[in-house]
Amino acid sequence: MAVADLAAINWAAPWLAALRARGELLSQRVLNGASCAQALNAAPAELLSAAGARFVAQAALPEGEAYEAFIFRTRQVPTRNGLHDFFNGLCWLHYPRTKNRLNQLQAAHITLHGIGPQRGAARDALTVFDENAAFLSAPDALWDALQAKDWETLFGPLRPLWAQARLQLFGHALLEKLCTPRKAITAHVYRVRPADGACASFDGAVADTLSAALLESKPFAHLPVLGVPGWHIGNQAPDFYRDASVFRAGKPQSVYVITP
Repeated sequence: MAVADLAAINWAAPWLAALRARGELLSQRVLNGASCAQALNAAPAELLSAAGARFVAQAALPEGEAYEAFIFRTRQVPTRNGLHDFFNGLCWLHYPRTKNRLNQLQAAHITLHGIGPQRGAARDALTVFDENAAFLSAPDALWDALQAKDWETLFGPLRPLWAQARLQLFGHALLEKLCTPRKAITAHVYRVRPADGACASFDGAVADTLSAALLESKPFAHLPVLGVPGWHIGNQAPDFYRDASVFRAGKPQSVYVITP
């Protein structure tokens, strides 16, 4: 995707609330002529320091070297121009501990197993998390209904409980897809109990507990994100949730509660 695609970002969208203050300014740098790497490197020094990495052009990645291994070795993040890598950079700036932990796990797996024609279960799990995860802090009843895919309860009788929930989108592919919102866009939701609703609090709560084995166990619930109350005007009508092609029935999954 071209630099101009960043003009498609609707920074007023509720799912971008946690990223808007910095993201909108940095995207404007790109629209004014900077590359995505240059714009991300213009972030405040404290954010870059926390990330422990700088952003470089994609051409800096040597042919044949794995992307994750290169980042771990050099503390440089190859960055193409476009929505996907721009959102990846924003997540490095806002969730540095989680991004670094994922990179450590990916690099360790590559060191042990090398790069084959297929990623394998562990790397697949790490990639799904990196690309499509969302973090949710919510009351038990809300989480239980989400895990059970009990949409009628989740968005009916329990709808007022969403006012007590905090949901932040982490996956950069997920954020990219939502630049063209569609009802079917679904997040892999990871439950956390941070100290507060700030990015740093979510970041620490997640990073302290991540492991390849945990992610291989698929500790996720699936949430069509436009179903979140207040995230799409259409979901005020009960019929919105009766679309079985999106809000599918399913079996409950194992419960994972992560505390800081």
